[in-house]
Amino acid sequence: MPVTSREWHLVARPVGEPRPSDFSLVSTTVPDPGPDQVLVRNDFLSVDPYMRGRMNEGESYIPPFVLGEAMTGSAVGTVVASESARIPVGSTVSHFAGWREYALLDAGAVQPVDPGLAPPQAYLGVLGTTGLTAWASLKDTAPVREGDVVFVSGAAGAVGSVAGQLARKLGASRVIGSAGGPEKGARLTDRYGFDVALDYRKGDIAGQLAEAAPDGVDVYLDNVGGDHLDAALLSMNRHGRIALIGAISVYNATEPVPGPVNLPLAIGRRLTLRGMLVGDHLNLFGEYVATASAWLKDGSLIADETVVDGIDHAVEAFSAMMRGANTGKMLVRLAH
Repeated sequence: MPVTSREWHLVARPVGEPRPSDFSLVSTTVPDPGPDQVLVRNDFLSVDPYMRGRMNEGESYIPPFVLGEAMTGSAVGTVVASESARIPVGSTVSHFAGWREYALLDAGAVQPVDPGLAPPQAYLGVLGTTGLTAWASLKDTAPVREGDVVFVSGAAGAVGSVAGQLARKLGASRVIGSAGGPEKGARLTDRYGFDVALDYRKGDIAGQLAEAAPDGVDVYLDNVGGDHLDAALLSMNRHGRIALIGAISVYNATEPVPGPVNLPLAIGRRLTLRGMLVGDHLNLFGEYVATASAWLKDGSLIADETVVDGIDHAVEAFSAMMRGANTGKMLVRLAH
């Protein structure tokens, strides 16, 4: 029988920080699957910084959310009805129809995942595009070489917390991370193995980085932009590599944001600044999942999660993530 599902719609384009009134939780009826379709009961939804850009109008590397329609994003769930021989009932799958309780999808739009390797929600974080972003950044976009000094901003977040650990495994001699507050800083050093944690709430991130990296920085993974990118440019060594992953510090800006004041340093130091989109690196997924799942199993890779319960609180979870309230991957767990 058709099921009733709740789903979040964007109903107004946010100006600055999104407000609850920009969203609406809508009840809808989801029909039974047709030929080669599956009905998925979502168990975990992902909320991510890039979604803020999708709330704006205009072209980007991914289409904006359509006003008055269900929002989308990564999710994992359980197949509860199937008309596909390839994906039977009971399968655990990942897909891109998040922000809702149930999703009717063509079989080709879902990817079965192995819950025996790791908990299903790991495929939204450390074994999903989050982890792949960290891996591909350090392997390809801004490759780490043996003995490098690596700086990761937003290091207590989903990408950053994994990236710091992977940098060490790839040969970094010193790993520096930035986070907000002493509690997150202690987690970077005590739990994730960073050598030094910078506290951006104290200000003077450039001075903190210069003290933490007296011999300079070879690789910088930028999840923040703004003053962090300026600070990194000041400390980069010649032929340093910078992966531009995100710029969460400016996503809610209501006016054009000036570029880095230290960008001319990139010329004399022959720096490489390269934008990173994980969709360009999906060819690495198989290698990465096999490698990372083994590290998860032996305990040498740690993946933390911040979990908010209930689809009713998905927008709150997104806003909290944008404010840096999460440690590791921010997830919404759905109760059924």
